[in-house]
Amino acid sequence: MLLKTLTTHKQWRLWRVNYHTIGNHTNTPPSLRGSYAAKRAINAKIKPRFDKLLIANRGEIACRIINTARAMGIRTVAVFSDIDSNSKHVKMADESIHIGGPKPSDSYMNIQSIIEAAKMTGANAIHPGYGFLAENYKFVELLNQNNLIFVGPSSDSIAKMGDKLKSKQVAMAAGIRTIPGFDGIIQNVNHCLEIAQIIGYPIMIKASAGGGGRGMRIAHNEKEASEGYELAAAEAQIAFGDNRILLEKHITNPRHIEIQVLGDQLGNAIHLGERECSIQRRHQKIIEEAPSSFLDESTRSLMGSQAVALCKKINYHSAGTVEFLVDSEKNFYFLEMNTRLQVEHPLTECITGIDLVEAMLLVAQGQPLPVSQNDISFKGWAIETRIYAEDPFKNFGTPSTGRIYKYVEPTNVRCDSGVLEGDLISIYYDPLIAKVISHDVDRKSTIQKTINALDSYILRGVTHNIPLLRDVLTREDFQSGEINTEYLNRTYGQDGRKFTRYNLTLEEKQALIANGVAMFTKEEVRRRFHQGPTINDSESIKVVIELPGGNDQNRNQYHVLIRNIEKIKNTEEFSLELKIDDNDWFGYSISTQGLIINGPTDIVMQFAYKKPDGVGIIFKGALYDLKILSKVAHDLMQYVTTKSTHSISKEVRAPMPGLMKNILCKEGQVVHDGEVLCIIEAMKMQNSMNASTAGRIKKINFSIGDRIAEDDVLIEIE
Repeated sequence: MLLKTLTTHKQWRLWRVNYHTIGNHTNTPPSLRGSYAAKRAINAKIKPRFDKLLIANRGEIACRIINTARAMGIRTVAVFSDIDSNSKHVKMADESIHIGGPKPSDSYMNIQSIIEAAKMTGANAIHPGYGFLAENYKFVELLNQNNLIFVGPSSDSIAKMGDKLKSKQVAMAAGIRTIPGFDGIIQNVNHCLEIAQIIGYPIMIKASAGGGGRGMRIAHNEKEASEGYELAAAEAQIAFGDNRILLEKHITNPRHIEIQVLGDQLGNAIHLGERECSIQRRHQKIIEEAPSSFLDESTRSLMGSQAVALCKKINYHSAGTVEFLVDSEKNFYFLEMNTRLQVEHPLTECITGIDLVEAMLLVAQGQPLPVSQNDISFKGWAIETRIYAEDPFKNFGTPSTGRIYKYVEPTNVRCDSGVLEGDLISIYYDPLIAKVISHDVDRKSTIQKTINALDSYILRGVTHNIPLLRDVLTREDFQSGEINTEYLNRTYGQDGRKFTRYNLTLEEKQALIANGVAMFTKEEVRRRFHQGPTINDSESIKVVIELPGGNDQNRNQYHVLIRNIEKIKNTEEFSLELKIDDNDWFGYSISTQGLIINGPTDIVMQFAYKKPDGVGIIFKGALYDLKILSKVAHDLMQYVTTKSTHSISKEVRAPMPGLMKNILCKEGQVVHDGEVLCIIEAMKMQNSMNASTAGRIKKINFSIGDRIAEDDVLIEIE
């Protein structure tokens, strides 16, 4: 009915001119008046300004953009570096083209290669995703010169908001409250220390051209300020090609809350509510939610109106995010504006039902916003957890590389990913693997839905941060909403030193033991299946299992008897009875598949591997390497000698693979405990390697620019 009413050119012009009043137009069917569906239907019929889109990015965001473009009938072109030729985004796109080597500067940040790729493939528009060239105003200017449409804001808006000093000045002119600090560029370390004394510690050292948490350091004293300035400047130079540094007062224990905005080229601007992004490590978010459990309607409205005011001040069009720090009294301060699509944009899509990528594509074609402020309503709660290839037990997550040999995404949630089984996670790019987005009626339900999804997420081949994500979600203070940007440090100690494996309850420990011994003795179980469906022998299978994590080995060692093994007909499950130590016998149902769901309360586990002396079980997000032996083999182990271990406290070892970026010591130099000796660059982050003991530098085993493997001995101390 709708399309039949829009048959003449005059009617199309009328709809486009009066788009802001579309909900009241008499030609709109009653069922669609004021709805997002009506506006989408109309926009779909307007002749597009481009029909082929090149995505100047990789990974999950490239896949995300391809999905929406395909739904809109827009053909897509993927670009790829040497090591991305078989990546998911390349396979999804209609076309793909090689643009250079694995280093971002040789490929995804190579402006000339991107423009040439667009011309060669006939793409007439480019979507930058996030990162790489997304906030490079010079890139936008060159696209305009080459008659290519940039799916994003104007170069002028990017330039104003991309420079933190300029953006702060614009925000102040727009009447937005900003963080106290020095309104200028810090010239050198001495200048940094001088200004820090004036502002007062703690201070925030931040790259003027920064974003995504890169080029940022908190300093509480002169020593931290001196080291932080050097590291932030070096990191900013690598990430943004700009080492200018600003100083601001560090707001203690704030919340990080951002407002999603949309603007068009006709001067319209709206906001789509907030996202809470306070769970961060190294100023990078790992868990986000929408809405915030902290804001009231009055504060939400005021933050939204100020975000829109900023958009109108700079004539902003496209999707963007205005970020604020909010203190305990709900006072909010402008932090920065990200002139691009955010990693966490799916949260807003879940609670509003609006496809932000679609909105960006429509606006880039000169069309008005598909919705007005009055159309925006919020439904339910959404939580996003970012799955990174990182070891969460090392500084909340040092990067991990390797090949993914087993990959199964959870069901009943949205999973935006950029990997496939068999993909290689390299040192060259951000370690983000996927985003798990849960949406439900309220916060409590959404938290539980997310936990269930993480428990069933199968990801093997690289170390990942699911244990940390899961632990945060299960903590009482998170569930009650008592969070801020210092949550991880407050909960687990500075740099995660207190983050340990989840403490199992008695029931959970029994379930782990039951599944461990069942999977270990699976071959024996199968042999008995051939003798009949039920085995009820007087002589039980006897094993000894040792759980990891205890200081006293005997406390984690259990003697287990197994009897009454029965295969459940037409399934891959069997039942059995267990007796742990001198406790009573109890029954259990076990699955022989990779994903185990069993026990009195349907506990979820994953079977990871089997080895001669045990098995690996993933439970509550953590890998348990269980040592299991038959009773006879265990009794004989007392006669086996073990190798003596040597102290490695005088060795500085690489906690992750990467590149040697800088060496700050010389052979023969005397160093003190905790002194920074070298810097490793891994996945666009710089990591300081410190001496774990005082002494003299005996040997430096690598040079600047060398590639480093995990656990390599970098520096030896005597």
